[in-house]
Amino acid sequence: MNDRSSKLPIAGDPLTDILRGLRLEGVEYGRWELKEPWNIEYPAQATARFYFVGQKACWLRQPSGEWVELECGDAVLLPRGVAHALASEPGAKSSPINGYEIQQICEKVFCLSTQGCRPGTLLFCGSMYFNLDGLHPLLGMMPDVMRTTELEAHDPGITHLLETMAREVKLERVGSAGIVARLADVLAAIIIRSWVERGCGDSSGWIAAVRDPKIGKVLAAVHLEPSRDWSVEVLARMMGASRSGFAERFAAIVGETPAKYVTQVRMHQARQWLVRDRLKISVVASRLGYESEAAFSRAFKRVIGLPPGHFRSADQAAG
Repeated sequence: MNDRSSKLPIAGDPLTDILRGLRLEGVEYGRWELKEPWNIEYPAQATARFYFVGQKACWLRQPSGEWVELECGDAVLLPRGVAHALASEPGAKSSPINGYEIQQICEKVFCLSTQGCRPGTLLFCGSMYFNLDGLHPLLGMMPDVMRTTELEAHDPGITHLLETMAREVKLERVGSAGIVARLADVLAAIIIRSWVERGCGDSSGWIAAVRDPKIGKVLAAVHLEPSRDWSVEVLARMMGASRSGFAERFAAIVGETPAKYVTQVRMHQARQWLVRDRLKISVVASRLGYESEAAFSRAFKRVIGLPPGHFRSADQAAG
């Protein structure tokens, strides 16, 4: 096997290298004009959810059941799309989001207006795909709810972006919805970057492993090129250690063997290819270097818990 480790663009901070590949892509957006009283229940979904309060405060019920007030100008990201509710006040009568009449105003942008007695909140919301698999350790470490109010003091650029969004949300000019949609994608990425730069809220676990000077470089390389056939010898050489010394140190810091970790990353990437890119199982197996589709399917089911055919069938049913 050719050793291409010298060609990998690993920088001084391995976490930065992993984040370089992190992207958000908006699936759909909405402009909600909500007259009081109102209370909308949102079910859990595979994509992230994003909200920006353009006018008048409202309340968010977190997965824990606790209600928190969102002020005008606040933005919130729910990176794993957990179930939650938004309301004019915690005691308002609730209804599921699919019970409302939603109109499409342009490609990927929708509008919802409610009937009520008093003028209420103006919300801009969005559903977004991460290009990372839902089982990626970075996504697993993110809190259920990420608010800009907790990050603005550490990232002044957020404030300027929020001010621009506020102006566009209140206008009904041609193209405003599309402009706010693009700003929402940027703001969501900045929220994640600011959270990471502040230490991810935790200095232990996977983040600590990534920030280890030697192991971190190895993890970054695996995440940047998951389709590469990584052997323990190549990874040990990258760290500058013997095969046994590397394997022992890796297991002690990461919590599992190098081979198991590499397989997990590869299968998470495989699921992305199957679900997001709709590739055939045979193509995914070939990309990952498996000699047969059957061998790939066994490895996939061992890590993900379901055969790859399950995701292809689900995708075809959705289509």
